[in-house]
Amino acid sequence: MKKKKVTMATLKSFIKKSDKLFAENLSSFDGMTDCVELTKNSKLIEVSKENAIGHSGVWCVGQSRDYMKYVETTTMIGIEVYNCCGCGILWTNK
Repeated sequence: MKKKKVTMATLKSFIKKSDKLFAENLSSFDGMTDCVELTKNSKLIEVSKENAIGHSGVWCVGQSRDYMKYVETTTMIGIEVYNCCGCGILWTNK
């Protein structure tokens, strides 16, 4: 699974097949410094499938400017999304 390229279609399929989704915001754009800055206390927030992209910590800008990869822990699997808006991970239970 880690060898396959992750695309927007993969992300949408991941959201559709997941029972529960959690968003973790690792970094976000800060207008005061005009750059992306790390989030000090990132935490998991449960999100609905309708608001999984672009609402709570995981943003997609589209037009091939999103970089995605699989991430995994012992209890969860997710997709990390990185772009000019910041970095976030959509998690679900294994």
